[in-house]
Amino acid sequence: MLLIDEIQSPLGRIVIAARDGRLCALEFGRARLARQLGVRYPDLPQRRARNPFGLSVKLRAYLAGDLAVVDHIAVETGGTRFQQRVWRALRRIPAGHTMSYGALARALGVGAAARAVGAANGRNPISLVVPCHRLIGGDAALTGYGGGLWRKRWLLCHEGAEPGAERARSAGGRSTGRSR
Repeated sequence: MLLIDEIQSPLGRIVIAARDGRLCALEFGRARLARQLGVRYPDLPQRRARNPFGLSVKLRAYLAGDLAVVDHIAVETGGTRFQQRVWRALRRIPAGHTMSYGALARALGVGAAARAVGAANGRNPISLVVPCHRLIGGDAALTGYGGGLWRKRWLLCHEGAEPGAERARSAGGRSTGRSR
């Protein structure tokens, strides 16, 4: 059984799906979530639930400024082995920092696969918790975000990354943002 909840936020409606204590999906809007769940869980029944497994409260805490709360949310991402590697690596980028697609590819030992990293990033089923918004272009430009670039910018600013402010330092693909 998939448990579905909705959270109102500065980013608009966030809709989540969870089962067995794990967050399975997080989308901005019901239609996007329905499409994703139809592919990943076509035969699994769904029901609305308030704060499944405490996840809605944790997401609200993140949005209120407790950035670390999402680091400990258990997830069920599905995906290929490569996608899972990318998504695990995304979770290791600290809040307030960014990394280029190329730098993440190099960190994964697949330096020539920045586009494949970007494709995996784009298929992330659990944005915010698997922080795909922390990946930026090699020139520090904000590039692609399924929820819209305005949400990506909001998330990075919320985390203190100040997108675009450190182009010179990030040109080499290093993490940017404030140190913690």
